[in-house]
Amino acid sequence: MSDTDTTETTGADTGAAAAPAAEEGPTVIVGTTAGTVSVEDLTEALMDVVDPELGIDVVNLGLIYGIHIDESDVATIDMTLTSAACPLTDVIEDQAKTATDGLVQDLRINWVWMPPWGPDKITPDGRDQLRALGFNV
Repeated sequence: MSDTDTTETTGADTGAAAAPAAEEGPTVIVGTTAGTVSVEDLTEALMDVVDPELGIDVVNLGLIYGIHIDESDVATIDMTLTSAACPLTDVIEDQAKTATDGLVQDLRINWVWMPPWGPDKITPDGRDQLRALGFNV
């Protein structure tokens, strides 16, 4: 396993970005792996975390900006919400801890608001899911 793994939520090639993509398009999840759990495995587990208001997972909504896993398998996730005023941070944090239980030793969420979330960060799969629910995206 390499020291650095980068998982993209799109097929776009953005190079070795160190921060979320500033251009339009779905968010690129940037991550590092130092322990035994990969960024890909953690990203897949986070697909079980569903935004309670929209009913779509946080990965496909583009709410995950970055994942860092240290050598002790403690994961820190840079995550945003659709609105800084969202009252559901506790619900999403509980879901994330449950989804990653047994995969990592501990999970920490670093709530970030820059860059602000926008519909441009939704993945193509997320758009399909929203359309199936009747949203026009």
